[in-house]
Amino acid sequence: MHLTVGYLATPTGDDGVALASALARTFDATVDVVIVVRHELPDGHPGRAEYQQMLVNLGEQWAARAVAALAADGVTAESSAIVADSFAQALVEFAEEKSSDLIVVGGARDGFFGRHTIGPVTGALLHSSSIPVALAPRGYAEDPDEHFLAVTAAVPSKPGDDNPLPFAIALAGAAGLRMRMLSLVSAENLAEAGSAKEVRALQVAAAEENLAVAARALPDAPDIESLVADGMTLESALKKLRWDDGDLLVVGSSRFAAPRRIFLGSTAARILAGVDVPVIVVPKAE
Repeated sequence: MHLTVGYLATPTGDDGVALASALARTFDATVDVVIVVRHELPDGHPGRAEYQQMLVNLGEQWAARAVAALAADGVTAESSAIVADSFAQALVEFAEEKSSDLIVVGGARDGFFGRHTIGPVTGALLHSSSIPVALAPRGYAEDPDEHFLAVTAAVPSKPGDDNPLPFAIALAGAAGLRMRMLSLVSAENLAEAGSAKEVRALQVAAAEENLAVAARALPDAPDIESLVADGMTLESALKKLRWDDGDLLVVGSSRFAAPRRIFLGSTAARILAGVDVPVIVVPKAE
């Protein structure tokens, strides 16, 4: 496995590096730490080229420090500083060139500690990336996982929604991790059926079908669990879930996403805001 980390010399960047370290140790991955330097357009002022090079040199120093931190964890990593107009676009293009399996970033710093907050760069990635994006919750570097132990796939219950289950199955199988299928039920879905009981029955049926799919794909995995969490709202359903150290959540893209692209839907965005574990957002399938 190969990981591309979008790095900033900030606590956000440290959160991303800490997540990359845990992922790399779990999946025996190599890492590229990438810092993107904004392109300074020439305007005739003397010294502009020298200023651009100074920024690149500084970026290389910062990225090298992140590589040293990964090396201390036993992770093989390299660093790059590239000049571009768009952080997100440059990161995706770099990851595509490297055939990366994941792009790893930290969240914005203006949200609740331990929760996910989507900043401008992350938002751009979550509406354009062709590669799955792994997100570290705020403050993750202060208490990171050493290894991941379980993968939870937030599976859809409505036809047409993209299902991240195949990706989650492959991810769990790569490292022999436990698997859990999660279906969320709330009163917000009542318009789709005549009663809360009917809605829950539909969701349970969907969860059981996903469990059967996973069981066929991973016949030797004994710890596959199908879980339905319900509440008046999606947020109240999420509060009933218990997350342990070593948990990793996988969510899919909106039905409106282009094939092989991420487009974060409203449900996935609310899930991100309501959990305190690392999350991987998967592009829509073909």
